[in-house]
Amino acid sequence: MSNSASEFRTVALVGKYQSAEVAEALGRLSAYLQTRGVSVLVDEDTARVVGGVGGARAVTFEQIAERADLAVVVGGDGTMLTAARRLGSYTVPLLGINQGRLGFLTDVGRGEMIDRVGEILDGKYLRERRVLLEAEVLRDGVPVFSSVALNDVVVSRGEVGRMIEFELTVDGEYIYSQRSDGIIVATPTGSTAYALSANGPILHPRLAGMVLVPLSPHGLTYRPIALSHDSVVDIMVVAPHDARIHFDGQTLFDAHGGDCVRVRRSFQSVTLLHPPGYSYFAVLREKLHWSATPRLS
Repeated sequence: MSNSASEFRTVALVGKYQSAEVAEALGRLSAYLQTRGVSVLVDEDTARVVGGVGGARAVTFEQIAERADLAVVVGGDGTMLTAARRLGSYTVPLLGINQGRLGFLTDVGRGEMIDRVGEILDGKYLRERRVLLEAEVLRDGVPVFSSVALNDVVVSRGEVGRMIEFELTVDGEYIYSQRSDGIIVATPTGSTAYALSANGPILHPRLAGMVLVPLSPHGLTYRPIALSHDSVVDIMVVAPHDARIHFDGQTLFDAHGGDCVRVRRSFQSVTLLHPPGYSYFAVLREKLHWSATPRLS
């Protein structure tokens, strides 16, 4: 836990687009930060959609990376994923204010955001690092696309109404050939996202590994596999099948038969800040409704 009260002199605001509630929250945050003597920036796309944020200067993500000591993300997990992928190559820590539905990554409620931001400005916070994946698509051995992901890289059949076939290799060793709807390569952060809905395991975010989760495989013996942090995963799309590659569900690339999707842990990482008392297991209990009172039939 930090005890510095003057660490965050410039704070950037990033919001979920096209939401009146986000506009109101951004305005309140900006006003509060300015009363604390903090310089306030706002992502230019957010400012354009919500009509500006009083007292905040609209800037690009590149300028946020250069100038901000902290980025406060107001929205849902999707908004946080966007910010994390855009700022992953920099050292700007992120704080999430939940305006979405589930909020595994945005763990501060809107009703308490001023108090929690105040605590963080006073140096009362927990710092946590989350790993990223980097992936590239190789065509005839030549990279034709690359991206990073905080949650997952998904190789899927896309809009095609039939299974795809691929060969899976880990660290140069052939694992299996599979016909299925696809496969998920997830980080511990992403283990509570799409991978969880596909019956994958939950990995604690302090783990540095990754997990492979098949999507509706044509066979009952294919199961999720947890891998080490330094594993290299190759997914070769078998012709004549094509596949669609999703990165955090936000960026996509259409791969052809013979293309190889290579996934490994990135040297980049994302730093999340949490208010005092944050507990990952408490988040799981709340979001997954563990120990909830049973409903009466």
